[in-house]
Amino acid sequence: MELNNEKIIKTDGVITIKNLNTTIGFVRYNDNGEIEYIFVNPIFRKRGIAKRLLKITQNKINKKIIFQKPISPLGMKLIKSLNKKQ
Repeated sequence: MELNNEKIIKTDGVITIKNLNTTIGFVRYNDNGEIEYIFVNPIFRKRGIAKRLLKITQNKINKKIIFQKPISPLGMKLIKSLNKKQ
């Protein structure tokens, strides 16, 4: 789902989605395909932003995504929702 006036910023190891007012979400990853941290602003949750960030990341690094431990309770919910799609 694309939001109005959003901008995707790709830097080394970080992909950020922003709008004019705030950071909507970001993901930090390494070259091994490990997701080190993913965050979505609570106001924008449940809109597919985390999944979109992961898809953009996977396309950029061209590797299978691996989640680094420890994984937060919200992270576990995300992983479960990803596994339902497969």
